[in-house]
Amino acid sequence: MESSQNRRSLAFLSQFTTTQLHLKNPFVVAFFSFSYPGFGQLINHRYAKAFILIGWEIFINQKANINIGIMYSLLGQFDQAKEVLNEKWLMLYVGMYMFSIWDTYRSTVELNKLYILADWENSTIKPFVMTSWNINYLDKRNPWVAVAWSVLVPGLGHLYIHNVITGLFIFGYSIAILYLSNIPEAINFTMTGEFQKATEILNMQWTLYLPSIYIFIIYDAFVSALEQNKLFEKELAKYFQTKYKNSKFKFPV
Repeated sequence: MESSQNRRSLAFLSQFTTTQLHLKNPFVVAFFSFSYPGFGQLINHRYAKAFILIGWEIFINQKANINIGIMYSLLGQFDQAKEVLNEKWLMLYVGMYMFSIWDTYRSTVELNKLYILADWENSTIKPFVMTSWNINYLDKRNPWVAVAWSVLVPGLGHLYIHNVITGLFIFGYSIAILYLSNIPEAINFTMTGEFQKATEILNMQWTLYLPSIYIFIIYDAFVSALEQNKLFEKELAKYFQTKYKNSKFKFPV
């Protein structure tokens, strides 16, 4: 744990994840809540809120047929979009959707202020945690490697940078959506040239979740890797400043 002398902390390393404060653009984080409620909270490491909002999003979206309505709207078939939407459930969706965007923007602004104060206080960071379950430590990680693993299998990029909570959730969540959308079968039909079967087998209500998921995991894995690298450098610089003499120190010999 961080030193008790610090009023605010820059980061906390646990056995399962690295939680840190860093400057974020509130509009960018709010955009991810706009694209998928709960993802903005995941970026801010507000896991309880994120899981509640994501769970509610998938429940209410299925009931209201929102993704199907979006698909027909993008195709210009507005009458069909109106027919498939369940207005009773759709009205319940609006409040949660607006709250997710507002809460993400507000939280990001406040967390940015806390980061500035914690950075000014030069908070102590413990760079190594070892328990019976896991080992977590600060070191340099390649952001592009995190992106590559995220593209290959959603969640693996976050596991690479040791954000186990987000990575495990995204991995399980994405696999479930891939299964329910029948994408593996559609890929199989596409590879054998049976494009008509590939189109017919897709469940678009589930498939349309994936663009938002992929954009989020690629962005978050890349930015998290960059910020953890900065945190590593900051902790190492402070260690050298406290343990070694100033570079301008004049030796007696």
